[in-house]
Amino acid sequence: MPASTPPTRRRWFGLALIAAAQFVVIMDTSIIGVALPDIQAELGFTPESLSWVFNAYVIAFGGLLLLGGRLSDVFGARRVFIAGWLTLLIGSVLAGAASNVGLEIAGRAVQGAGAALIAPAALTLLMTLFGGTADLPRAFAVYGAAAPIGGTAGVFLGGVLTEYASWPWVFYATVPIALLVIILTPFALPRVSGGRGRVDLAGALTATAGLAAIVYGVVRAPEVGWASVETIVALIAGAALLIAFFAIQARSRTPLLRLGIFRAPQLGAANLAQLLLGAAWVSMWFFLNLYLQQVLGAGAFASGAALLPMTALIVVGMVAVAPRLQARFGAKPLIVGGFALLAVGLGWLALARPDGSYAVDVLPASLVAALGMALAFVPSLGTAIGAARPEETGVASGLVNTSYQIGSAIGLAVLTAVGAAVTSAVAGGAAGGTADAAALTAGFSSAFIGAAVLAVVGLVASALLLRPTPRSVEAPAEELVEA
Repeated sequence: MPASTPPTRRRWFGLALIAAAQFVVIMDTSIIGVALPDIQAELGFTPESLSWVFNAYVIAFGGLLLLGGRLSDVFGARRVFIAGWLTLLIGSVLAGAASNVGLEIAGRAVQGAGAALIAPAALTLLMTLFGGTADLPRAFAVYGAAAPIGGTAGVFLGGVLTEYASWPWVFYATVPIALLVIILTPFALPRVSGGRGRVDLAGALTATAGLAAIVYGVVRAPEVGWASVETIVALIAGAALLIAFFAIQARSRTPLLRLGIFRAPQLGAANLAQLLLGAAWVSMWFFLNLYLQQVLGAGAFASGAALLPMTALIVVGMVAVAPRLQARFGAKPLIVGGFALLAVGLGWLALARPDGSYAVDVLPASLVAALGMALAFVPSLGTAIGAARPEETGVASGLVNTSYQIGSAIGLAVLTAVGAAVTSAVAGGAAGGTADAAALTAGFSSAFIGAAVLAVVGLVASALLLRPTPRSVEAPAEELVEA
């Protein structure tokens, strides 16, 4: 990292581009929701294969994040940041111009690969700009707040573009943002020199293939069965590839992931917190949207509007509340307290009624959950990055992003299976659109309970594994590097 930080105005302008990265990465997962029926009708997706418009992005993103972090460390974060935006731009054009199922899935995978380069490079650049300054917690807060804003904006923008233009524009919408960021990056973000060494291709291949196989197996399991040959083979292959990855890392002189990084207890605990936050929060957002539309009868735009209070509270919590509380009490109390509030909010949502209302069954519970997410996300993210050596911030960034994304994908897949099974049982074998409101609500409630359990696990794990940090998010870094 550079010895001195850029002037304050330039730093905050650079942060705007970094936040734009987080905004677009999350927006690209939510913007397609409203457009899926049109994509299915025009390109010939089956109901079973349609989920791969989402899954192709998530698998490529989660599977390549460690490689993206290593590339950022070797070749420099700014170069990889620009390369990621170029890749995302190409993938967006491919997905928008796709004329068949294969091209659409390929375009989404390329988008995910671009996001896997952008995300760890963005966090490394954030640490370069704000590391060692009193503004670091607030910078993390702005970065974190970009995620819920991107998710909500994606729902609105997807509906507008699908209704008034056509479905390809949900992908083309990324193009002007990517072009603007690519043009401005050399002026707004500092050049970060890469380190010596090479890219561990064997490690990259086994890590990416292993994570992709596990996510594939879990995502496919609700459709083909958890005991099916396809699911079992995918999970066993994924586990074997990850074992091979760790064996390669242990022997490599220039590993993709230095195993000694896990000797920093804060890093492992913070990554576990991020994994559980992703599993609980993304699942809540997904099923809450379904409850609003399929049970309460809200349209796509009304559902998006219903999520705005929750989004606004997250933004305020991450930007204004969490940094101040962390400066006073340290990271651990906020992470533990955040998980507690998230669990309470999810448990409250599980009480939703088939004939319920937004004001009673959704709004208060979602606000409690949102406050919990806001309090836990910022300090756990900062702790995970701050616990790494300066030359390994790219890898640490890739690791924490991997934790959150893989947690999101696996948590959503498992809870989708749980919810679908409960809905089918209550409805006497019916599922999806053929089930009545009572059966759907029962399924959603079971998913909310499952997400609440994940939040409780996060609370207990954080309370037991995290060390008290009464100072800023960077305080643990110095202690752990010296250790």
